[in-house]
Amino acid sequence: MPTPKQETLTRTTRSLSLIGAFRVSRSVAAGMITIAFPYLILRRLHDTALILGLLYTAGAMATALFGLVFGFLTDLWGQKKSLIAVGLMLPLSAGLVFISRWLPALFLASMLGGFSATGSLMGGGVGGAAQAPQVVALADLTARGRRTFIFSLFTFISGITAAIGALLARLFTARDVFAAAALISLLGIACLFPVHFSEYRGRLGRLQSKTIIGKFTVTGVLNGLSAGLIVPFLIPFFVIVYHVPKSEMSVYGFVAGLLASLAVLTAPQLDQIWGFVGSIAVTRGVGVALLLLLPLVHDLPLALLVYFVTPALRVAAMPVQRAAMTELVRGDELGRALGLSQVGRLAASSGAIAFTGAMFDLSDIALPFYAYAAIMACNIYLYIRFFRSVESREEQD
Repeated sequence: MPTPKQETLTRTTRSLSLIGAFRVSRSVAAGMITIAFPYLILRRLHDTALILGLLYTAGAMATALFGLVFGFLTDLWGQKKSLIAVGLMLPLSAGLVFISRWLPALFLASMLGGFSATGSLMGGGVGGAAQAPQVVALADLTARGRRTFIFSLFTFISGITAAIGALLARLFTARDVFAAAALISLLGIACLFPVHFSEYRGRLGRLQSKTIIGKFTVTGVLNGLSAGLIVPFLIPFFVIVYHVPKSEMSVYGFVAGLLASLAVLTAPQLDQIWGFVGSIAVTRGVGVALLLLLPLVHDLPLALLVYFVTPALRVAAMPVQRAAMTELVRGDELGRALGLSQVGRLAASSGAIAFTGAMFDLSDIALPFYAYAAIMACNIYLYIRFFRSVESREEQD
């Protein structure tokens, strides 16, 4: 006869496994879409980098809005219903791309699916509107001291399966990828129905964690601005500058995704060695220095090396950041905190995406990279200023 403690542990493990399966299905679909979408626009439909940038901008802006809405719904409506509702948006968007090449339909699909390519699934990339309910669910199922590990494990799972999705994209035409992505992401929603969520209801009104939420929102805005300048255009960069075919880019995308996935497993160690602020400063600072090489050195092997390494550096400390946020913000305000941070990040990224799309269209490839470096340097400074003292108090406690 299992004890109540054993029953609780079994139920928690099962719930985490089912959420993981939901996450896997979305990640595979997202990896396929991330590779296929720019090729569909630039090669199959023969549109410009500016049109691609505007599609990404629409996706980022819509993800910001939906992320805010589902952040509030997570606190006020419940985790399960919010996750199922937001989960349906990705297969709907992929199915729409499959059945229509009409440009307004592609804009609608980009908005529903969040085809912004501004980061990972938990950072607001393809399907990023589901970030808030997922993070809240994981935090609720996990003890405080294990959250960095759980976030790093789930981010690893997302990254590795997204990398597999990128590799699978080479098996389909640029259009048929979206039919496969729709079916795969739809299957994952069934995994949510048996999950046991410890539902609770927050209250509308003044946020007691508003100061810390404001700090995370400000740094999120700069994160989004920098990501929007570069991240959605790394694959188009190789398409435009080096004319890399889709079959090869799928392999390179798999390698970059694999390295990024392995990098997030180091998050618990980064947290122990450098803490939240130090992990952000070191990993993203090195990434900035490497990305500056892309417009300066016209050498494909070196450019690919930078492409392989920089996504890993950008996401390595993300689980540490997520864990810090769940610890510093009240539990019944966490969904709204994540939604507000995401709306700031993605609203900023949408303008940056449009800017880089215009620069690429004018063949001014280098300027977005220089702007990225300046903004990231400012962002790292603000992380140190905002959170160093808070982190020190947490360590003393």
